[in-house]
Amino acid sequence: MMALSALWWCTQLYARSLHVPMVWAVSPSTAHAMVMSLGFMPLFFTGFLFTAGPKWLGMPEPATRTLLPPVLCYLSGWLLALVGFHASTWVAIGGLTLVATAYSSLAFKFSTLWWRSRADDKAHALVIQIANLLGALALWLIVAGLVTDNDTLVRAAVYGALWFFIATVFACVSHRMIPFFSASAMPVLDAWRPMWLLWTMVAILWCEGLFAVLDLWLWPAPEALRWLQVAFETPTAALMLWLAIRWGLVQSLKIRLLAMLHGGFLWLGIALALQTVSHTLMALSHDQQSLGLAPLHAMTMGYLGATLFAMATRVSSGHSGRPLAADNKAWALYWVVQCAVLLRVASAVWPMGGDLLLLAAVSVWVVATCGWALRYGSWFGRPRVDGRSG
Repeated sequence: MMALSALWWCTQLYARSLHVPMVWAVSPSTAHAMVMSLGFMPLFFTGFLFTAGPKWLGMPEPATRTLLPPVLCYLSGWLLALVGFHASTWVAIGGLTLVATAYSSLAFKFSTLWWRSRADDKAHALVIQIANLLGALALWLIVAGLVTDNDTLVRAAVYGALWFFIATVFACVSHRMIPFFSASAMPVLDAWRPMWLLWTMVAILWCEGLFAVLDLWLWPAPEALRWLQVAFETPTAALMLWLAIRWGLVQSLKIRLLAMLHGGFLWLGIALALQTVSHTLMALSHDQQSLGLAPLHAMTMGYLGATLFAMATRVSSGHSGRPLAADNKAWALYWVVQCAVLLRVASAVWPMGGDLLLLAAVSVWVVATCGWALRYGSWFGRPRVDGRSG
């Protein structure tokens, strides 16, 4: 799904640049936002929520056959929605209804695990449970927005899903796993992850989500709101950049797989720093100047994308019976991802070369996603190479 999404969007951008007419039943930017935020990442969540999640909660893992129907429904829904974005709004609505139904089922299944668990520490699972339910709600709001032809509602639901659901789950898992992996691989580091930090990270992301939704309804925004955003984002960006160093960014460079995870997290601080600069420009120019979509793509492609590549690489290696290490192919693919992020951010910051850089960014992103899918996808569904069950 990740590779398909990249190929689909790459096709659209090249068609636009070559002035090839494309039929759209849904706004292209809205369709892009939906696919890239909710197309493949919830499927990634499903994988670890029902493998690592039960271990966190001290519960048995659910049988694979119970997960297969909603996963297939989710995939089928997106395939139908991709066709509907070009052919018919009602086809897209039908596809997204399947998507919303499927993820609601998965969110309910995880909620049941959390509710039945008697584990002492259920805080991380609670955050993810709440985020999952908000994600399911956002999917239904997207369907409602398409039915009523309310593009603002659809975009508000997408932004809400991105910050309250997708980014929140990533932050929660980062808080739990990055210090743990770092301390396990490098005893010189401590697994420092106080609970106040988790709540702070969630609060930061939720405030950013509220700001993003407000921007849809208040445009141009009052100057006071812009300065409020600057006042909020300046210390939060500093906190996240400091946290990247505190968790062992420099030390992690000795171990590729660990460095991949830390490099992804670094983008969260960079994204907030870019938000600070962008909102400062907007406050000084009455919303006439900004960094455009640079901060958003630093967060989505940088933090979410690079972290997904790092974690999925680690999980794919471990569950296929291979060493938990990044070989030359994995390391090269990761740096292709980083190049794609830098090109996309640059295309937003430098308008003069924007179109060329944008095409370069999407092309490199296709190389990364398709390269990963071909390399690691070929491992799935096969017996473990170490002979163990699984």
